[in-house]
Amino acid sequence: MTSNFLLLNSEKTEVLIIGPKTSACNNLQHCLILDGCSVNSSSSVRNLGVLFDGNLSFENHISSICKTAFFHLKNISKLRPMLSMSNAETLIHAFMTSRLDYCNALLGGCSARLINKLQLVQNAAARVLTRTKKYDHISPVLSTLHWLPIKHRIDFKILLITYKALNGLAPQYLSELLSHYSSSHPLRSQNSGNLIIPRISKSTAGGRSFSYLTLEQSTLQCSGRRHTLSV
Repeated sequence: MTSNFLLLNSEKTEVLIIGPKTSACNNLQHCLILDGCSVNSSSSVRNLGVLFDGNLSFENHISSICKTAFFHLKNISKLRPMLSMSNAETLIHAFMTSRLDYCNALLGGCSARLINKLQLVQNAAARVLTRTKKYDHISPVLSTLHWLPIKHRIDFKILLITYKALNGLAPQYLSELLSHYSSSHPLRSQNSGNLIIPRISKSTAGGRSFSYLTLEQSTLQCSGRRHTLSV
C-alpha cells in the first residue's frame, strides 16, 4: 500500500474471516495487524451492497433486504389507492424487485428457510399491487403478473451468467471456472459443447460454488446426463 501512496484507516477497515471454526481462526478473530495498523475482525462485512458473514449463509444480507423492502412496501401501500396499476408496479420494481434481484446469484444453494423470507416479500408486494386479500392463494397472482418466484429468479440469473460466460460476455475469471467435456473416445457428443460438473467434497460449501452450482441448475433445466451438460 505504501508503494501506491495509500494508507490504511483502521477505523474504516473491516476484516472478515471465512472458513471453519478452528483454533487458528479463533486466534485471528481478536485482532489483526495490517500494514502496521490493528484491525478487529467483524462477524459480517459489506461489499458492494452485499453483507457477507463468516459462513457465507447470507442470513444477515437477506434479513436486511426484507427489512428495507417491507419498509418501502408499507409506504407504497399507503399510496396505492391513489396510484394506477402501472405506476404502482413501477414503484414496486424500483424499490423492491431491484433489491430482490441484486446479486441474487450469490444466494444459490441457500437454505429454503432464507429463500422463503424473500418469497414472503414478493408475495406481499404482489398483494399490495393487485389488492389481493391476505388469505387468497398467491401463485395465480404471480402468474398473472408474470413474476417468477424467488427460487426460479435465482436459477434464471445463474443460467444467464452461464450463458454469458460461455459466449464471451462475462468476465474472464467466470469463464475459466467452466470446464468443457472432452472424451478420449470418438463420440457424437464430443463437439456438442458439453460441460463437466466438478466433483465436490462437501455439499454445504462446494455445492454452492459457481463451477458446480451453475452446471447443476443447468442440468435440471436441460434434462441432460448427470455428468455432462449440453449448451
